[in-house]
Amino acid sequence: MNRRIVSTVAFVTVGYLVVLAVWLNLFLPISEPGTEGFQVVFLVCLYGTVLGLSLAFAGRRSKTMRRIEREGYEGWATIRSATPLDRTSTGQLTRLDLELTVPGSESYSGTVVYEVNRRDLHRYVPGETVSVWVDPLDRDRIVLYP
Repeated sequence: MNRRIVSTVAFVTVGYLVVLAVWLNLFLPISEPGTEGFQVVFLVCLYGTVLGLSLAFAGRRSKTMRRIEREGYEGWATIRSATPLDRTSTGQLTRLDLELTVPGSESYSGTVVYEVNRRDLHRYVPGETVSVWVDPLDRDRIVLYP
């Protein structure tokens, strides 16, 4: 999610700089004298509004994740192995080999790469059980709920 937020801030800022350049070159020279301050305040408020709305949308879960949460099947998974892949700013990217169980179907195996928060590392070890939601259209799509 951090990558989406950084991309959103960069995109909105570049867009703002383009709008600012257009304003400086096209609209400022022909504007009424004494209105420049109001125009600058308007442009800064516009930037803040667009940035805030963009960050609100960037922080949302993806459409697939929301559908799984709404329509998916709840189950559980037993961790068979947890392999650290990389450190992140908030924890550790980990490959989890799971034995998935969804009521009404047979158990099956799956693998997921998940960013485990530092304070939760002790919970993602072999033998532990975690809650999952499984996509009803594709059993290979799962969402972990610690």
